[in-house]
Amino acid sequence: MSTVRDTTSSRLDDAARAGWLYYVAGNTQDQIATKLGVSRQSAQRLVSLAVSEGLVKVRIDHPIANCLELASRLRERFGLDLVEVVPSDPGSASTTLGVAEAASAEIERRLSSQQPIVMALGTGRTLKAAIEKLPAMECQQHKVVSLTGNIAPDGSAAFYNVVFTMADKVKSRSFPMPLPVIASSPEERTLLHGQELIRATMTLAAQADVTFVGVGDLGPEAPLYQDGFISKDELEALRKAGAVAEIVGWAFDSKGRPVEDVINDRVASTPIPSRDSSEVIALAMGERKLPGIFAAVSGRLVNGLITDERTASALLAM
Repeated sequence: MSTVRDTTSSRLDDAARAGWLYYVAGNTQDQIATKLGVSRQSAQRLVSLAVSEGLVKVRIDHPIANCLELASRLRERFGLDLVEVVPSDPGSASTTLGVAEAASAEIERRLSSQQPIVMALGTGRTLKAAIEKLPAMECQQHKVVSLTGNIAPDGSAAFYNVVFTMADKVKSRSFPMPLPVIASSPEERTLLHGQELIRATMTLAAQADVTFVGVGDLGPEAPLYQDGFISKDELEALRKAGAVAEIVGWAFDSKGRPVEDVINDRVASTPIPSRDSSEVIALAMGERKLPGIFAAVSGRLVNGLITDERTASALLAM
């Protein structure tokens, strides 16, 4: 009996040596065989034994490893279906760097499917940056629909509406929302939404297989205010009502609940597609957007998130 135990112990000792030589010292299996005085096949089996017996603990010393761990923790804590965390650049003040590239890759992956899909798009700087990074593609089997109006307050095309850029890049069938972002009154919105063309576009948006949206903060430099869609008084009213952010114009509070009155009764955007039938993926990073991102993921306004590691760490600390 003792002989069996001694043999097993000796075998594990050899496996530990082989594992160390391979994973720590960086030896090839031929080199391990020479150093241990065994055949190459035996060296290979010893390395495999070291792994199967749990003698080897692998730690990847690379920034992406931390990103993968953060993504896993975010997915588990907030019940998200998709999370991607990109490395942060401590020397950059950009609110799109890394996230736009990752979002572009995810959008390209979805568009590469031969199976026809409906993709809904919000608006914003990050999403626009992501779309601009897409390669030229031929995607006539897909339908791309805008969730929000494409008319600015002065009657010009809204600069950060991306459906036209997308259509030009990937040659998909595009369905813009020919509306102002925010109507002048609830009655005007009702009238606009009653038009047959608008109803058809809103119906299509509700059927989206995947949706990509930005998260707009409602601080002093809120995109809705900066781009002229709401006045300073309306911005202050939103903040007093508890609004922390907006997605395609819909303002919500710290728990992800819609903030009534102020502008929500005039927002002409289609409702965010159901998270039960569509992947709704938010693209957002940065300290200013933290309250809005947290509200969106904890309140289940979205079920996917592409962000950076600094923002991910902050979300997990909230």
